[in-house]
Amino acid sequence: MTNRRARTLAVVISASVLAVVVVAVARSGGPTTAPAGQVAAPATTSAPVDPSRPAVIVPGRPGETAAVRPAEELRDAATSRHNSMDVWFVRMMIPHHAQALEMAELAGDRAGDPALRALAERIRASQGPEIGMMRGWLQARGLSTDVADHDHGSMRGMQTPEAIRQLAAARGAEFDRLFVRMMTEHHQGAVQMATDLLKVGSDLTLSEFANSVATEQTVEIDRMRELLA
Repeated sequence: MTNRRARTLAVVISASVLAVVVVAVARSGGPTTAPAGQVAAPATTSAPVDPSRPAVIVPGRPGETAAVRPAEELRDAATSRHNSMDVWFVRMMIPHHAQALEMAELAGDRAGDPALRALAERIRASQGPEIGMMRGWLQARGLSTDVADHDHGSMRGMQTPEAIRQLAAARGAEFDRLFVRMMTEHHQGAVQMATDLLKVGSDLTLSEFANSVATEQTVEIDRMRELLA
């Protein structure tokens, strides 16, 4: 066996949860191992690798094994500014946020607990500007907010018009109970949407935003549960 080794090229592609290491396959046929500590998106099934071409080791998440894929498979994802799932996420999250604002606005003169009113105001203060950011993201790319023939009510956590009417009609402790239940479900839906994007999105800005949504809304869920404890 020759002592020469194939050149090793390491390329780290960072997109929130995506980091891959590009390595050359040694003439003996075995890929080198990825450096410890790399964070990656969920690994997919390994594709056949041509030993004469660079291979890509995609480390799995904790508890998952790494996958080996051709380097060309990830090159386009690294250079793409966004993908279709980024666009879909923004278009879905805008109306999702809008309903959260609608519910939060009802708390001002209906909530019985001052702490709940303060939480609702926090939701308004954060999600209002976030809608503006997402609209700006679409406009900067010449994309519309519309999704033809899509029922936004089918999204995770979205409340029915009847549920919103019941919330609007409630006052005091009854409002607080309904608000916590409905907003908790709503936040859980947003957290799941954000988590899904972190697995497949390409745009770094949106990945950071999705991470923020998942983190902040999880904290707010815990606070709402404490209010009724």
